[in-house]
Amino acid sequence: MVLKGNCSSWRDETGVLSRMKHNNVIPNGHFKKDWQSYVRTWFNQPARKKRRRLARQKKAVRIFPRPTSGPLRPVVHSQTLKYNMKVRAGRGFTLEELKVAGISIKLAPTIGIAVDHRRKNRCLESLQSNVQRLNTYKAKLIVFPRRSKKTKAGDASQEELASAMQVQGPVIPITREKPGVEVVAITDDLKANKAFAKLRLERMNKRLMGVRKKRAAEAEKDEKK
Repeated sequence: MVLKGNCSSWRDETGVLSRMKHNNVIPNGHFKKDWQSYVRTWFNQPARKKRRRLARQKKAVRIFPRPTSGPLRPVVHSQTLKYNMKVRAGRGFTLEELKVAGISIKLAPTIGIAVDHRRKNRCLESLQSNVQRLNTYKAKLIVFPRRSKKTKAGDASQEELASAMQVQGPVIPITREKPGVEVVAITDDLKANKAFAKLRLERMNKRLMGVRKKRAAEAEKDEKK
């Protein structure tokens, strides 16, 4: 394509001068961009999957008998009003939670408990749930002695050491409890109850609350006169 004169006219390969209608863009489409050179293949996924699996196995052997997924973490609620009903694993337990559970701050990291000194307990329910989580972990905990011939207070016995197994996956998985449904028999009283009419009535009472209060005050004022 060869431009000729102003932008409103152009001459094609045959040499015919064409006039463009309106103020349009001169056609200059590029349809040969050598896209084959920019294609990225993804054929190494099976090999990477095998490499990750072997790496997990080597890590599990290296950190035995500790759990493969790392230390125990608390149950926290997600941030913002949109996600605060969801629970997830937090960074670590607060100092207050460890104190109520009777675990020393220095001892906690050594027995596989994550600690976060910045997080604060905002409600009693979360404090109690995480303390219960710590107590459950303490009941199932098996502490290996540093020296096989010299044991300390709190170390597990030889029978417990023989039966110890490495935990695969998260320690005490976080499960969200589903609300229960109570099944009741439908009685005549329930059938006679008009729920929609009751809602409409209460909505009307709320809407007319100010007007009725004003009328009652005016009536009381007229009676005093």
